[in-house]
Amino acid sequence: MSTATILLQSVLVYFTTWSLWRFFRRLIVKSKLDNLPGPPSMSFLKGHLGQLYDPHGWNFYKSLSQDYGTVVNLRGLFGQKILYVFDPAALNSIVVKDQHVYEEASWFLKANLLMLGPGLLATLGDHHRKQRKLLNPVFSINHMRHMVPIFYEVTHKLESAIISRIRGSPREIDILHWTGRAALELVGQGGLGYSFDPLTEDVSNALGDAIKAFMPTFVPLQTYRRLLPYVADLGPPKFRRFVLDMIPDPTLQKLKKISDTVAEQSKAIFYEKKAALERKDDIAMHQIGEGKDIMSVLMRANMNVTSADKLPEQELIAQMSTLTIAAMDTTSNAISRILHLLAERQDIQEKLRAELLQARAEGDVPYDDLVHLPYLDAICREALRLYPPAPWLYRVAQKDITMPLSKPIRGVDGTMMHEIPIEKGTTVLIGVMGSNWNKAVWGEDALEWKPERWLSPLPSTVEQARIPGVYSHLMTFMGGGRACIGFKFSQIEMKVVLSVLLTTFKFSLPTRQIYWNIAGATYPTMEEQSTKAEMFLKVELLW
Repeated sequence: MSTATILLQSVLVYFTTWSLWRFFRRLIVKSKLDNLPGPPSMSFLKGHLGQLYDPHGWNFYKSLSQDYGTVVNLRGLFGQKILYVFDPAALNSIVVKDQHVYEEASWFLKANLLMLGPGLLATLGDHHRKQRKLLNPVFSINHMRHMVPIFYEVTHKLESAIISRIRGSPREIDILHWTGRAALELVGQGGLGYSFDPLTEDVSNALGDAIKAFMPTFVPLQTYRRLLPYVADLGPPKFRRFVLDMIPDPTLQKLKKISDTVAEQSKAIFYEKKAALERKDDIAMHQIGEGKDIMSVLMRANMNVTSADKLPEQELIAQMSTLTIAAMDTTSNAISRILHLLAERQDIQEKLRAELLQARAEGDVPYDDLVHLPYLDAICREALRLYPPAPWLYRVAQKDITMPLSKPIRGVDGTMMHEIPIEKGTTVLIGVMGSNWNKAVWGEDALEWKPERWLSPLPSTVEQARIPGVYSHLMTFMGGGRACIGFKFSQIEMKVVLSVLLTTFKFSLPTRQIYWNIAGATYPTMEEQSTKAEMFLKVELLW
């Protein structure tokens, strides 16, 4: 028997023993959380995970948001307790007031550390705050103004590429393919000062290809991700790498190669930039983005801070990898979702086009005018409310704590629960869609896509709820110390792309149905059971 086989068997025995102990302990020890209402578990082994991770589980999430109250009792592996939470007071506790208690799940942190390095998505506490302190200025509104010319330059290349593909007559094309390429180039030039893709021609790029393949490869490996806390620290790195190399799973091995490529290419870009900065080579630094890209500004800022605030090189490189991975699929898929919605509602598309044509009468719309176009803003807000690109956000209680409630919840035994005692180790699933779809907050039409709701005063219940999100009373970009740092970058990117495309093209529904899949970043397919991310729309040149 080989050494690798013995090692793998040992890990399996360890995990099985641990899991059985956890499982039988939960059967014996009762919890006050068991009194919370929730749907019946569909699996003795996996609890509700099959429903939570079902790509077509939209009705399940709608049921969670409407049928059980604002804190819902769910189960994970071997009876693990999971609370789906969207009560406003509870959310304030989780993401703001007591965020030091509700930390990211260890499997989430360790997976990001192994795949992307010690960036924002892999750190906690003071370490995380130190990174954000240096990063916050480069994601400010003032800096976003400098990004707009870069965004327009890339988007006009996208416009030219689509024009060349439809050849002057209406044609169905894969819009997701093009928004994905554009989003990668936008984060490349605006974020890294690096060009992945000329857009007007098909050119392979090692880093770009790896980033595009990351999410489709990563999504099927959720089981491995959950096991990481128990095996990620076994032995030295070389030993762990040896064990990883021995696992005969082609998808896992593909992800390993992708992660290696992202790390190697990010290092190469970083050291090229570093060398240019050290020799004060303005020409090299300004070739792309005029040195105003996020990483160039960040690296200069890092050189000028005190040693206590300075980030080590490996963390700067990790920010590059994290930024490109986090910014690509979420934004490109959000743009595609909006174009799909506009294709379904031609009246809304025409109304938005009229606003954009008037604003673009003298050319590209400046930042301060673009962000204040009322109908464009309403459409973006409503799409991000009803269809948040990233619906999964987990936290784990690091100690016993009491969770407050905005309104009492009737327990299974009929008693009214005014607060919830949370035990150390309880997993909390932040109800992004539950909060955004909450009828008690947004009204009876909360499940309808109605951009006009943002053109008049919102219901008083929205303001009174005090949702702790950083954007528009929504949980789409989270809140507190772990809110999405790039949400302003994403918003302006979406508006620039839409402002150009919708004044050049008309978008209509294709002959086939489009299916949207729930995942770490929701994505469309053209067949219900397909895993290939694509979205065809009929595209027609307006002039």
